[in-house]
Amino acid sequence: MATERYNAREVEARWQETWNEKDVFVTHNDDPRDKYYVLEMFPYPSGRIHMGHVRNYAMGDVVARFKRAMDFNVLHPMGWDAFGMPAENAAMQNNVHPKDWTYQNIATMRDQLKIMGLSLDWSREFATCDVAYYTQQQRLFLKFLDAGLVYRKNAKVNWDPVDMTVLANEQVIDGRGWRSGALVEQRELTQWFFKISDYSEDLLEAIDTLDRWPDKVRLMQKNWIGRSEGLRVRFEFFGAAPTGDTTLEIFTTRPDTLFGASFMGLSPDHPISIKLAETNPELQSFIDECRRVGTSEEAIEKAEKKGIDTGLRVKHPLDASIELPVYVANFILIDYGTGAIFACPAHDQRDLDFARKYGLNVKPVVLPKDADPATFEIEDEAFTEDGTIFNSGFMNGMTIADAKQAVAEKLERTQVNGQAQAKRQVNYRLRDWGISRQRYWGCPIPVIHCDSCGVVPEKYENLPVKLPDDINFDKPGNPLDRHPTWRETSCPNCGKPAKRESDTMDTFVDSSWYFARFTAPGCDQPTDPDAATKWLPVDQYIGGIEHAILHLLYSRFFTRAMQKVGAVDLKEPFKGLFTQGMVTHETYKSDQGEWLSPAEIKINETNGNRIAVHADSGLPVTIGAIEKMSKSKKNTVDPTDIIETYGADTARWFMLSDSPPERDVIWTEEGVQGSWRFVQRVWRLVNDLATNARRHEIDLAKSNGKALDLRRATHKTLDGVTKDLEALGFNRAVAKLYEFTNVIGKAAQQAGKDQQLDACLYEAAECLVQMFAPMMPHLAEECWSVLGHKVLVSQAKWPSVEKTLLIDETITMPVQINGKRRGEISVPREASKEDVEAATLQEDFVKRALDGNPPRKVIVVPQRIVNVVA
Repeated sequence: MATERYNAREVEARWQETWNEKDVFVTHNDDPRDKYYVLEMFPYPSGRIHMGHVRNYAMGDVVARFKRAMDFNVLHPMGWDAFGMPAENAAMQNNVHPKDWTYQNIATMRDQLKIMGLSLDWSREFATCDVAYYTQQQRLFLKFLDAGLVYRKNAKVNWDPVDMTVLANEQVIDGRGWRSGALVEQRELTQWFFKISDYSEDLLEAIDTLDRWPDKVRLMQKNWIGRSEGLRVRFEFFGAAPTGDTTLEIFTTRPDTLFGASFMGLSPDHPISIKLAETNPELQSFIDECRRVGTSEEAIEKAEKKGIDTGLRVKHPLDASIELPVYVANFILIDYGTGAIFACPAHDQRDLDFARKYGLNVKPVVLPKDADPATFEIEDEAFTEDGTIFNSGFMNGMTIADAKQAVAEKLERTQVNGQAQAKRQVNYRLRDWGISRQRYWGCPIPVIHCDSCGVVPEKYENLPVKLPDDINFDKPGNPLDRHPTWRETSCPNCGKPAKRESDTMDTFVDSSWYFARFTAPGCDQPTDPDAATKWLPVDQYIGGIEHAILHLLYSRFFTRAMQKVGAVDLKEPFKGLFTQGMVTHETYKSDQGEWLSPAEIKINETNGNRIAVHADSGLPVTIGAIEKMSKSKKNTVDPTDIIETYGADTARWFMLSDSPPERDVIWTEEGVQGSWRFVQRVWRLVNDLATNARRHEIDLAKSNGKALDLRRATHKTLDGVTKDLEALGFNRAVAKLYEFTNVIGKAAQQAGKDQQLDACLYEAAECLVQMFAPMMPHLAEECWSVLGHKVLVSQAKWPSVEKTLLIDETITMPVQINGKRRGEISVPREASKEDVEAATLQEDFVKRALDGNPPRKVIVVPQRIVNVVA
C-alpha cells in the first residue's frame, strides 16, 4: 500500500501538543541524575525571529535532546533580553508604551519558537524587564555596592545629542550615533561604575582554563584585557607646567626605544592640556574638536593624527641636553597609562604619521636583521618587528628584551626631585564598566540623592524601585527626569525629601547573570545558592561571535562578583562555548538599484547560467554577493513561511546539514527542497519497513551474511553519530545519516523474505530514528510511533553501541614490491602470516612483477602491510 505523503503541519502541531501536555521538557532541580545545562544566548524581542535564531536554537536543541537521551537531567531554558533603546524608539515612532511593545513582541516570538519544536523548559521563562527579575538585579547592585564593587565618578562619555543618552564605544560609528546618526559629543558626566578592572589579572589568567572555548574568542578576550608590562618614566620640564608640575609622567612598554624619542604627547583631557586651553583659544578649539570623535581606540585610530604644540619642553631622561617638544595630540587616551606618551616615530605608526605631518625628527633605534646601520632609514612605515638596538648609546648591540631591562635598571637608580626617575609597572587596557544610561526602559539604579546625606543606597526592604507606567516620550532625553512624581522620595537615612537616581542600568547588566537566574527563577533572592551550585557552570553555551568580548567578559566578571556576595560558588559561568556562523543569502537588485527580496524574484537556469528576473514584471534583476541576511539588503527569508511550507524539521535539518556549524551557512531554496525530499524519503522508508518487515524475537548476535553487514553498518553509524554530536559536528552526523539511509534502503528491498534480516532492519530503523530525533524531533516521534513504540522517542534512552560490531572481519593491507606500493589485498583479520603470503602471491599485479620467478622474500607485518622482495 502506498504511503501517504508526510504532512509536517499536522504532525508537528500534534507532537508539540503531546510534549506540552506531558511536560516532557520540564526540568526538576531535585532530579538525582547528572546535570547538563545547555543555553543559547537569549534573544532581544525585536518582533519576529530570523534565520539566525533558527540556526542558533536548532543547534542548542540538538545538544539538549541528545544529552537527555544520554540520561542527563537537562536544563534548557528560554528568556528575553528585553530592556533597551529600541523599545523607546518604537514608543516615540508608534505612540506605544515600551512595555506593551516589548511584551507583544515576546508573545509573537514565543509562538514562533514553539513551532520550531524546541525542547525548552518554558516554565522557567522570564524577561529582563519583568519586575520580578529586575528587583533581584537591584538587590545584586546593592550587594555589590556593600562589597565595594560599585562606585560613582565623573567620566568622559560618548553623548548622543539627539537621543540624549550615553553611547558605548561600539555604538559610535564614524563619529555618529548608531541610531540617530547625530555627531557624537564627548561629555563629562557623573556615572556609576562596576570595578571590573579589579579582576583584570584574574580574568586574564583564567582564560587559559577555558579549554572548551574557541581559540579566537580567548585571544579576543586576552587582547581586550590587554596586560602590558612597562615602565613609568618621569620627564623633567624645562621650567614648570602651568599646573605647577615639574615632571611629566608617561607609561611605556617600549623603554628600549627612548633614544628614538622625538616628541611628547598629551591627551586632550590631560590636566595640563585643560589648564593650557584656559588661555589658548586655538588649543580649546582643538580639544573641542577631539571631543567630537568617539572615545574608542578604533575611532581614534581611524582619525587623522593632529596636534597642537604647547610650547612646553622636557629633558630627555637619558640625555639632559636633548629637548623634546610637548604636543596635545588627538590619538592619546586619557584613561590608558597616564594620558601622556613619549613618541618614537621610527617604531610606532601613529607616532610616525604625526611626526611626518609636523616635520618632527624620525630616528631609528631598532635595526632589522641584516640591515646596514649606516643606511637604514624609516620611510612611510614604522619598523615594529624584532631587531638589534643601535643609535642608543649604552644599549647599542642589545636585544630589545635586554635593552628594556638595562634602561629600567638605569632609570630606577636615577633621581629626579628626590624620586626615582622610573619604576616598573603593569598596566591593563581593561577599564571599569560604566553602567549608567540616560533612558527610561532599563533597570532603575536603586540609590537616592539626599541634600543632607549625599548618595544613599535604597533599603533592601524598599525594593523594587519600579519604573512608572505613566510616561511620555514627547521630547528627547530621559523621561524619568521629567516625570512629575517618580523621582520624589524620602532619604532612607534621615527621612528628608530626596530624589531617586534617574539613570538606568546598561542592558549588558541584564544579560550578565540571567544564566544564574534560570537555575531558580522563582527565588526571592537573586539566586538559590544550592540550585546555582548544582547547575552552574553552563555546560554548553551557544551564540554569535559578535558577543565574544563584552557580553562574555561582563558575565565572567559578574559571576566573580556574585561569588563575592555569596550568590554563587564559582568564577567561570560557561564551561563550553560555541560560536555559530551566520546565515547568508544571495542579494538581488533591480535596474534602478533597489534591493529586492528573494520572494520578489524568479531564477531561471539556461545552460548552467542562472538568470534572475522580477517575479511580477519580468524585468531583469542583478544577482549580487552572498551576504549575511539583513533587513537593509532585503535578503531575508521568514522562518515562519519556511516552516509553514516545509515544516520545522526541514528547516532544522537544512540548517544543521549544509556546513560546519562554526561557519556561515548559505540559505538556498534548492537546499531546503533537498532537505524536504529527505524527510519524505525517511517517512516512506520507515513506513515500508513497518509494513513489510517484522520485529522477530531473534538473537541478533547470531546474525550473519547480509543481516550481519547491516548490523555492522548500524553500529558503526551509531558510534560515529554519537561522537559527532558530542563534538557538535552536526553536519558530519547528518552526512553519516544520509549514507546510512541509503544502506537501509538497499537492505529493505529484501524485507519480508528473511526473519534474521527483518529483525536487523527493525534495529537499523529504530537506530536511524533515534539518531535523527535530536535534529528532526517531530518526524522522529511519528516514525517511532509507526514502529510500534508507546513511549515517546523524546523520552527514550540513546541506543548502545555494540563495540564488537565496529571491528571488520576482513581488513585491507597495502602491498609493496621492492619498496614501492603496487596494490592491496583483502584478507580475514585473523589470517596467519602464511595465509597472507599465499593470498598476496595469487594477486595478478604481484605475478606480473615477479614474471614467473619466486620472490626472494615476503615480509608480512600482521594487519599492517606486506613487502615482497622480487
